[in-house]
Amino acid sequence: MTIIQASKITLNEVELLFGFQELYDGEFAPFLSLEPVTEAEQQELIKIRHDFRFYLKEKEASEGQVRFIAVAPLLRLAGFYQFPIQLRVEQGIDRINIEDEDTSITGRFDIIAVNKEKQTANDVNFWVLVIETKPSLADSWAGLPQLLTYAYKSLDRQTSTWGLTTNGRNYQFVYIQQGNPPTYMLMPELQLMKSSSAIQLLQVLKAICQL
Repeated sequence: MTIIQASKITLNEVELLFGFQELYDGEFAPFLSLEPVTEAEQQELIKIRHDFRFYLKEKEASEGQVRFIAVAPLLRLAGFYQFPIQLRVEQGIDRINIEDEDTSITGRFDIIAVNKEKQTANDVNFWVLVIETKPSLADSWAGLPQLLTYAYKSLDRQTSTWGLTTNGRNYQFVYIQQGNPPTYMLMPELQLMKSSSAIQLLQVLKAICQL
């Protein structure tokens, strides 16, 4: 059997192996209700941007720095640290065996937010958001193949999940749905370092957290 590391897989391979089909022209509105951001939350956003800017002035913010200086504070601000949401970090996935192929995929996801009060099949917690982080100089799409690979694991238990791949500066949300074929839809890319886009970024994270 051929074993493939998820970190080495390409988007073409993901679409071929899992049958994923991309849906175009994604918008947040049909799926999420975005609520206004308070003045206090806007001030917190400014602080997160200021803290992360220090790292962006270096040659490159590493994947770990992106995760802890930018993504973690955003998740806290959006409510992901509060029950019933639980964050699971850097856990290995069970091997994904590809039907009709002598191939198995393995890997370790960066962050998954689950709902502890909502169960899917086999008493597995509902996956709310799957996050893949990359260094600041990487393209925000760089984590998309890994993200889809890990999210595919959830589609035999739930009809859809949200994904996010980010380099700390740019945030690419993806809506992933069960189906024949399974589909993924890229949402408009958001940017932390631009005020209006950062506000929408927080609005989207809060809306996903409250699903």
